[in-house]
Amino acid sequence: MRRRLVFKITIVTLLVVTIIMAAWSYFKNVNVAVLNPQGTIANQERGLIIFTVILSLVVVIPVFTLLGMIAWKYREKNTKKTTYRPNWDGSRLFETVWWGIPCVIILILCIVTWQTSHQLDPYKPLSSDIKPITVQVVALQWKWLFIYPDQHIASVNLLEIPEKTPINFQITSDAPMNAFWIPNLGSQVYAMSGMSSQLHLMADTTGDYPGSSSNISGTHFADMKFIARAVSRGDFDTWTTRAQQGSTFAWSEYKSLAQPGVVAQPTSYDLADSNLYAEIVAQYLQRPTKKTNTQSGPQMNMEGM
Repeated sequence: MRRRLVFKITIVTLLVVTIIMAAWSYFKNVNVAVLNPQGTIANQERGLIIFTVILSLVVVIPVFTLLGMIAWKYREKNTKKTTYRPNWDGSRLFETVWWGIPCVIILILCIVTWQTSHQLDPYKPLSSDIKPITVQVVALQWKWLFIYPDQHIASVNLLEIPEKTPINFQITSDAPMNAFWIPNLGSQVYAMSGMSSQLHLMADTTGDYPGSSSNISGTHFADMKFIARAVSRGDFDTWTTRAQQGSTFAWSEYKSLAQPGVVAQPTSYDLADSNLYAEIVAQYLQRPTKKTNTQSGPQMNMEGM
């Protein structure tokens, strides 16, 4: 009897190990962006994901192992030495184990998640000796506009940034709500009309990283993608100089670009209006009605600007 039990446990253990190794082998050769971090924030987020999965497996593996063993032992055709105990109920030991362990795991997850959420606050600037670069992001339908107010340039569907340099993103939308996300670099933040959100990211190495909207926004949502290109500081300066020699981009050009449609190729411009981002947000000013508020002036959410 004991040998049979040991044999069954060994088979189940080998099966679980085989599944884990197969999954590891598969994902090792697949470029899953959130598991292949190229930035400071994304690297910490991957650590949190792995920690959470491992901690959850403490419950998942025993539960599904016992599920299989119990289903096999008490199957209808098994009439060998299976004790039927219809009046058995309650076990302080078992109740303590299967309620206590999940409660402890949830408590640990709560503490770790709370601490990590504050550490990875998107509004929290990144620590670095290098001066951050500000990039203003506008979600349009179905394209992304990036404004570099300090460099006096703008680009569509191409986000070029220097490596190892903190990037201060200011994010809004002039279209239905969207979500700005570069999985290799870190968190996603919603882009909403009339609001200005913030996000701080930094690329540790050079490379092209896919960016997209993670919020469905209509017919061409699948085409709403961009390239986040991390380059050396010298290449970034060269790119900004070249962009400053491109077509002029002001309010009239912006209104044309903001019409719904897909952009075939990334484009860069010479920014003629350094207040363009504020003007885009200000379109959604909430003017008070005479009945509800006659004391205050126009209001808008410009948090983070």
